[in-house]
Amino acid sequence: MPRPSVEAADALLEQSLPVLDRGFVRLVDYMGGDARIVQSARVSYGEGTKTYRQDRGLIHYLLRNWHTSPFEQVVLTFHVKMPIFVARQWIRHRTARLNEISGRYSVMKDEFYL
Repeated sequence: MPRPSVEAADALLEQSLPVLDRGFVRLVDYMGGDARIVQSARVSYGEGTKTYRQDRGLIHYLLRNWHTSPFEQVVLTFHVKMPIFVARQWIRHRTARLNEISGRYSVMKDEFYL
């Protein structure tokens, strides 16, 4: 089943809107499907989609173990880069789910604010 299409949202897809000096907000997807769920689940590792078989297994794993946040990110998916002090304030007032790249599993860039 194809996803619904919204002309205004399609015009914004993959466009980065600059925020502060190094940040941005980008609409990655809206009304996505299984591929978006597995991409959301793999964000903390910084990895892309694997094979269909691995994707299917990951979805079953998420369901079995009640890891629901990737399923909640299907309606609207944004890629946002911001300083950690801004992120903490945003999360504090959020009304949505989020995943972030984990410093335990990925090499992080040397970016900081004083």
